[in-house]
Amino acid sequence: MSDSATGVIERVQTLLNREEDGGCGCRSTFDGETLVLDAADCPHDGVLEAAPACRATAIDALTERDADAVLTETNGVERAYEDEAAGLLVAAGRFVEAVAFHDERLAAQARQDPLGACREATGRAGAVSDIAAETGLAVLASAVDGYAEALGPAVGPTLSHWRVEPTPPDSRLSEVTDLDTGATVRHYDRPRGPPHYHLVPLEQQLPPEALATLAEAYQRLAGGKLDGGERAPARAVRAVAEGEATEWTEQVRQVLQKHARGFGLLEDIFADPAVTDAFVTAPAPENRLRVTVDGETFVTNLWLTAAGVDALASRFRRESGRSFSRADPTLDATAEVADRRLRVAGVTDPPSEGTAFAFRAQGREVWTLPGLVRNGTVTAAAAALLSVAVERGSAVLVAGPRGAGKTTTLGALLWELPPAVRTVVIEDTPELPVSALQNANRDVQPLLASTDRGLTPTDALRTALRLGDGALAIGEVRGEEAEVLYEAMRVGANSEAVLGTIHGDGAEAVYERVVTDLGVSSSSFGVTDLVVSLERTASGERRVRAIEEVVPGNAGTFRTLYEQTEDGLRPTGCLDRGNSHAVENLTKPDESYAAVRELLASRERLLDALARRGATSGDALTESHTERQR
Repeated sequence: MSDSATGVIERVQTLLNREEDGGCGCRSTFDGETLVLDAADCPHDGVLEAAPACRATAIDALTERDADAVLTETNGVERAYEDEAAGLLVAAGRFVEAVAFHDERLAAQARQDPLGACREATGRAGAVSDIAAETGLAVLASAVDGYAEALGPAVGPTLSHWRVEPTPPDSRLSEVTDLDTGATVRHYDRPRGPPHYHLVPLEQQLPPEALATLAEAYQRLAGGKLDGGERAPARAVRAVAEGEATEWTEQVRQVLQKHARGFGLLEDIFADPAVTDAFVTAPAPENRLRVTVDGETFVTNLWLTAAGVDALASRFRRESGRSFSRADPTLDATAEVADRRLRVAGVTDPPSEGTAFAFRAQGREVWTLPGLVRNGTVTAAAAALLSVAVERGSAVLVAGPRGAGKTTTLGALLWELPPAVRTVVIEDTPELPVSALQNANRDVQPLLASTDRGLTPTDALRTALRLGDGALAIGEVRGEEAEVLYEAMRVGANSEAVLGTIHGDGAEAVYERVVTDLGVSSSSFGVTDLVVSLERTASGERRVRAIEEVVPGNAGTFRTLYEQTEDGLRPTGCLDRGNSHAVENLTKPDESYAAVRELLASRERLLDALARRGATSGDALTESHTERQR
């Protein structure tokens, strides 16, 4: 800006300062493309939508240069003015600089009241009106009714990497939910677009003195002066409060724990049991978080800052042990958030313009075969066949498209293994109910296989075969480990069941995938006993579509034992006619085919009874194994 322009602006500021009552104590600095107002000594707390003097401080700074955002900070609270709000302030700065040559009084007014100054300017003819249009102030000001609407900020604690729009939409409120985290969720129906998921986190409900304590406690924590691991946030709060507890001390600790040690507002989102998915779309600072609630997509009042996205990416790299960078731009990991296990998928540059995440919550419930019978995924008769097959050491592949429930079904089959059987579970991302099985006193050894961990799936499989005789479960058969797996099955390297999931729409598609794509010989594939195909219907229902067996002597040919009909999943008659090779293989040396048929009927009655009385937990299944031996 020229010396003459600077002189005009200074005269304008002097003129206005004579008229101000109280003034503003904000100190302005630029951090990159962001204007930051430190309002620690300001009597108005830097609330631009309510304090004309603070607006003047911001607009004065913006006469010098533009900014992408304006942040005000005081007592641990950050107010972020972005998008249209930042645009209005920048346009006001340009207007003040340009109009000061023509009307010093109007320039002085525009510092504090740009909306009023714009109304006056656009009501005139000539240069002043043109300047309002050329600077963009006229367009931005005409779209709003007042400063509450024009400058509504995202508000939150200074330690948070999240932005929260505090003003709910002008729509019909349909539901209110209070979460265990202290947050409140409101659902709003909107006439156009997706419904709105409005989160009010606990930190937005704390008094100013609590937020000030929160900010100071975070500084102590970030400074590395406190140890104690998970207890460090509590120690930081106690240190600031000097041991004197208040009614909000525990709440401050919760918020500090959430943002400094947890996953920020994801902790609130996934504390809502109705939320199954959350999506961070790149570029994250420009897109609201979206969530799936009971199968329906909602747009939220939340978004992540660029620093927040980087922090999440860094944490997932650290905890998963996987690279996530331009050289390896995809991520597949898990995380424990709000006592729920999340499957985390990520993508970053160069295939994506910025970093994006998709979070999917795995069900809190441990699924078992009686549970799948109870919810209609499979019939009791078909479940009985799978139960006996797993119990007696069959090789079973669970197939289907993404989201059909393959992992859930595989997890349910693991409970059908006899409790005394040792099981090795190989996964690249932990999803199977290993902890639940171990808690039920099952001998389950997990192996996490990925090149990032230094153990390829093939190496993991070879290791598993050396870890003891027993059952083997593979989270997904999809690479070169398939040859090792089938060779081990062919030569009898394992004595119990071999279970796994694979992408494929039916047994023939699985055969093509294993033999043609993965290079397993046709004769080796012949050791597969059953292929269980799952599907997801148009209404979102997950169910077993078919159970097929490999025809002996012709590994590329299959016989359907159960299939979906108009009446649901029904047997094809092969079992009743005694034509099932898979059932024949289930017979013991002193046992007949008819005896196995009787066992299947008995198992059907047991599973149906468990399903009917709701005895679908892992413990119930463990107890049922005792009944099976009687």
